[in-house]
Amino acid sequence: MEIRGLEISDELMGTFVPIVMYWVYSGIYMMLGGMDNYRLHSRKDEDEKNLVAKKDVVKGVLLQQAVQAVVATLLFAATGNDGEAEGDQQRPLVDLAKQFFIAMVALDTWQYFMHRYMHQNKFLYKHIHSQHHRLVVPYAYGALYNHPLEGLILDTVGGALAFLLSGMSPRASIFFFSFATMKTVDDHCGLWLPGNLFHIFFRNNSAYHDIHHQLHGTKYNFSQPFFVTWDRILGTYMPYTLEKRVDGGFEARPTKDYKED
Repeated sequence: MEIRGLEISDELMGTFVPIVMYWVYSGIYMMLGGMDNYRLHSRKDEDEKNLVAKKDVVKGVLLQQAVQAVVATLLFAATGNDGEAEGDQQRPLVDLAKQFFIAMVALDTWQYFMHRYMHQNKFLYKHIHSQHHRLVVPYAYGALYNHPLEGLILDTVGGALAFLLSGMSPRASIFFFSFATMKTVDDHCGLWLPGNLFHIFFRNNSAYHDIHHQLHGTKYNFSQPFFVTWDRILGTYMPYTLEKRVDGGFEARPTKDYKED
């Protein structure tokens, strides 16, 4: 790929474009954070209920992205093929769509079972996964705030498996992982905006994942980042209603039956 006379490899783009997209898309949501009528939690709750300082969240995310970049570089070096970029231009769109779908299913499957196990195993939850749940009130750039080991296992290894199983090229991975990154950020944005395409096309959205971050939802809604299929199949799906708060904004509430569990 050539930009203003400077040739940049697809592998380099595939490594760093999703990282850039993370901060750009998060930044947009942070600018929209003052839209109190669309927030799932008040700004006061965000400040008081969360158990980690925002500067530590930024440090944690940057660490995970550094590990992610190293693994992506090694993966591309091991699987690279100079002819793949030209092949992408000739490949029918339906084939690329199949690759994206396979990657989405693979990533969802890996993350569901790893995520659920980290909740079921008390040692792993206490020492690893609970770090992510310090964000009781999620916000956009905290989407990848995890223990480094969780970030490696859940996100980086999951992404590598999705890449390998789908057979996509480094060029195709630029678009897939940028899309997956935006979806993950959106799920943690803490906003319910009208016309949000992610909310229109995916049942797994910011309200769905917000339920999981609350005390009554920690045993439910493990699916991420695309579908809710595994939750439905394995009985961990928690339905919810979206209700307007008196002080403005929305609140995702589990249905009555689940409140009593």
